[in-house]
Amino acid sequence: QVQLVESGGRLVQAGGSLRLSCLASGRTFIKDNMGWFRQAPGKEREFVAVITWDGRRTSYADSVKDRFTISRDNTKNTMYLQMNSLKLEDTAVYYCNRVNFNDKTPIWSWGQGTQVTVSS
Repeated sequence: QVQLVESGGRLVQAGGSLRLSCLASGRTFIKDNMGWFRQAPGKEREFVAVITWDGRRTSYADSVKDRFTISRDNTKNTMYLQMNSLKLEDTAVYYCNRVNFNDKTPIWSWGQGTQVTVSS
């Protein structure tokens, strides 16, 4: 059974940058499309970004396009989310998951997530 561990979240000022990491254990995700989701306080979890298994294609939510970059290192079974120009509305718990690239829906169970807090 796969376990997902997200890390890298912290308190950061608006305009700053963070890089989140997602490590999968229990199985390799080398053939899986993977992505990031987030859940802000009082809101539903939403799709953020997805990357194909080979890293050739990516897709982003409009709210993060041109600010966030998703990437992966299959040799390390790890995926990343580089977040630049952070805004207050990026404050959320960020989760990674295997993703259906076409409809952006999650496939596996959720990990604990990592908290990102953007302050003014």
